[in-house]
Amino acid sequence: MLAHHDAIACVRLVPIFQQLNHDTISAVAELVQERHVKKGEFVFMAGDHADSLIIMAHGQVKVIQSSASGREQMIRLLQTGDFDGESVLFEDAERQTSAEALTDTQICLITRQDFQKLLTQSPAVAINMLNALGKRVSQLEAQAAATLTTSVGERLANYLVETSSELETDDFDLPLQKKDLALYLGTSPETISRKLKQFSTDGLISQHGRNHIKLTDVDGLMMVEN
Repeated sequence: MLAHHDAIACVRLVPIFQQLNHDTISAVAELVQERHVKKGEFVFMAGDHADSLIIMAHGQVKVIQSSASGREQMIRLLQTGDFDGESVLFEDAERQTSAEALTDTQICLITRQDFQKLLTQSPAVAINMLNALGKRVSQLEAQAAATLTTSVGERLANYLVETSSELETDDFDLPLQKKDLALYLGTSPETISRKLKQFSTDGLISQHGRNHIKLTDVDGLMMVEN
């Protein structure tokens, strides 16, 4: 069970909760359950009953979808502060995707049953949630526009810095295969390889083998623009 201040920190990671006042956030935090998932384990599987909002307290998780032929495709990457399943709080459904932990991961869960019970007990929470959801739509539109204005090099550099922070080391194997990383960053595996070579030439990183990276100039990576 999470300490209350840790549960509040988890709740504050979710944009639809960030606009709520402290008392309301504290009430939501009372609903939080904690779960640890080891690298390679699944957070959830396609076909599972979707009844909980999942908040990433620490770690990396890839969300994947399988075709009829069994081929997997990464849909998105969840990192610290990300979440999956806002709609689960309001509707009954099955998971259409699976989620695999790329690193040892800590997640916070809020079940639909607990959350809806809170809404019926507190009209103020319901009103605050409606306002927060409206702001969330606006934020998503702004994020989509921002993605179009950043370069592949900048997105890759940010990913390397964020992954280093997640793993708490500057010397690591890339959790994602290059094809998945390319999909996540909206580019091609060839471009990923070319940019990593460029970073190495510029003294920002060193590479060992195909997937091992050591960050040698974090400040320089954070200033990459192209």
